[in-house]
Amino acid sequence: MSGAKKRNFQIEAFKHRVVVDPKYAEKTWKILEHAIHEIYNHNASGLSFEELYRNAYNMVLHKFGEKLYSGLVSTMTSHLEEIAKSIEAAQGSMFLEELNQKWTEHNKALQMIRDILMYMDRTFIPSTHKTPVHELGLNLWRDNIIHYNKIQTRLKDTLLELVQHERTGDVINRGLMRNTTKMLMDLGPKVYEENFEKPFLEVSVDFYRVESQQYIEHCDCADYLKKAEKRLNEEIERVSHYLDVKSEAKITSVVEKEMIECHMQRLVHMENSGLISMIVDEKFVDLGRMYSLFLRVPNGLTIIKDVMTSHIRETGKDLVTDPERLKDPVNFVQELLDKRDRLDKIIHLAFNNDKTFQNALNSSFEYFINLNPRSPEFISLFVDDKLRNGLKKDKEEDIETLLDKVMMLFRYLQEKDVFEKYYKQHLAKRLLSQKTASDDAERSLIVKLKTECGYQFTSKLEGMFTDIKTSHDTMQGFNAAVGAEIADGPALSVQVLTTGSWPTQSSSTCNLPPEILGVCDKFRAFYLGTHTGRRLTWQTNMGTAVLSAKFGNAQKELSVSTYQMCILMLFNNVNCLSYKEIEQATEIPSSDLKRCLQSLACVKGKNVLRKEPMSKDIADDDAFFFNDKFTTKLYRVKIGTVVAQKESEPEKQETRQRVEEDRKPQIEAAIVRIMKSRRVLDHNNIVAEVTKQLQSRFLPNPVVIKKRIESLIEREFLERDKTDRKLYRYLA
Repeated sequence: MSGAKKRNFQIEAFKHRVVVDPKYAEKTWKILEHAIHEIYNHNASGLSFEELYRNAYNMVLHKFGEKLYSGLVSTMTSHLEEIAKSIEAAQGSMFLEELNQKWTEHNKALQMIRDILMYMDRTFIPSTHKTPVHELGLNLWRDNIIHYNKIQTRLKDTLLELVQHERTGDVINRGLMRNTTKMLMDLGPKVYEENFEKPFLEVSVDFYRVESQQYIEHCDCADYLKKAEKRLNEEIERVSHYLDVKSEAKITSVVEKEMIECHMQRLVHMENSGLISMIVDEKFVDLGRMYSLFLRVPNGLTIIKDVMTSHIRETGKDLVTDPERLKDPVNFVQELLDKRDRLDKIIHLAFNNDKTFQNALNSSFEYFINLNPRSPEFISLFVDDKLRNGLKKDKEEDIETLLDKVMMLFRYLQEKDVFEKYYKQHLAKRLLSQKTASDDAERSLIVKLKTECGYQFTSKLEGMFTDIKTSHDTMQGFNAAVGAEIADGPALSVQVLTTGSWPTQSSSTCNLPPEILGVCDKFRAFYLGTHTGRRLTWQTNMGTAVLSAKFGNAQKELSVSTYQMCILMLFNNVNCLSYKEIEQATEIPSSDLKRCLQSLACVKGKNVLRKEPMSKDIADDDAFFFNDKFTTKLYRVKIGTVVAQKESEPEKQETRQRVEEDRKPQIEAAIVRIMKSRRVLDHNNIVAEVTKQLQSRFLPNPVVIKKRIESLIEREFLERDKTDRKLYRYLA
């Protein structure tokens, strides 16, 4: 096969010449021209399209394509000029009807003409780069009808007038409008834009500028927004019914600019109806409408966010600096949570959970919560109140929700270590007095704190729970070992606390009654016998007791603190004791002793002692008597110690001092970590790095950082650079 010779074929032309009639072209064109006239005059039914096609085919074949094309242009043009006069003559509302009817007829005629001249369309037109028949028909319609001066202006005015009628509430023939605008679109995007869209947008700007000015003068914010939304929806609907889909973005942009963007500031600041009023009155629908409309314009949401942020900060500042509110820490925190819930609901329901607004809300809360230096203490007191008695009736899900909300406030605190100090104190009191409403809730909160701040933050808190459980096991062992020996004496329950885990307590002990002291000594002997290398210190200021008391013939039980027990048991042998005698016998610290005596002698319904002279305050020369006339319907009487819910000023100072002391090693550790990795660093960068590392727990004071750097230099962890005193070097 590969070796075979390749054979070439050639088709030769006919040997004889084809003779064409010199008048052939003219005769044939006359036939075709007559056919075009008949088509335009609606007499096409009598025509033979096959014959007409053959004639057109032959004209092109015999090189008369140019004559055929130019003849088509002149014939169609003359017909369209007649059509233009007919459209121009139409009166009133018939103008658009006539235009549409003639356009429909022209399209039908164009289809038939294109079928007849199909061969010219496929061969002659591409080779000579002329306009195809259908496109030619559209161009001729555009030039002779649409751009005919008297029709062009009238068409534009008629269309704009109909839109105006519809905007003012009249019903118009939308089908006719749709056909007319579609005709303009079919003639090309430029025709639609120049003859309708551009003037339509211009008159729309004027219309909405005037209307928005009228509305803003006479409507409140909510009503104005409703009208703006209605207008916007009307324009979108108008586009869907009879305008080009690309016009939607342009016309909505006009409405947005004139009705919203130009009046944003005035709307949000409207007195009694603007943004602040909507937030205060919780008008979720109106706020949602404002959000969706302002979302459409540049900087719209920024304006809402800024005004809202300013409002939250002002009202938040008022809340946290109000002296009356600060008197009740639990209610103070509850108000913060309620405020947060209200604003969260607005962001969720009205602002589509927009992250921008969530961030603004968080930054605002962080700003004003830290204006009150006692916020960490108050949040801990709130938790203490809820975990003591506020959760008993709540379901588990409600408890978790509340704890999550508390954690949200906790995240805003800059001094998380201060919260930790107070929380540890309050947790200790709850655990030791067995007044926690739910162990699960306690542990759940510790898990949340651990997740938020890490293991170091909660390790001591977890140690407190471990101690309580271990103490329970220890007591079981003690009762099993020496229970028989102490069966006739007082029942003892001891909780052994690890010194490092629990809040540091002053080791001021009191003189326990001999009956109690004997049992305590037995426990000490048992415990130290089972644990080597440990030391026990009795924390009598943290204990409680239940005493059996007889008032006349009535037998009662008194639930008291250890200090109160020591005082009351002195009255077993005597009926009257002076303040000095009680102080000498018990050795209870003066401040604690006075509070205990106040609760035993000055509280109505709990006054098991009688004081002379009778007054609220305790004086050094007061005398106390056993009140055998004390009566109550209760069998067990709980006598609390008169104590302020909040810390006294000296206690606050002491807590603050402890916090500051605890911060020092943390700041030093951060400085050493940073310098170990960087080796050389200037003062400002050290301060910035330390602040960054520690801000999850507290915001360190630059002055304190400077002092800790000095301390590290003294201890030769760092040294100053010899030439630049602001540079520090790490010493390995």
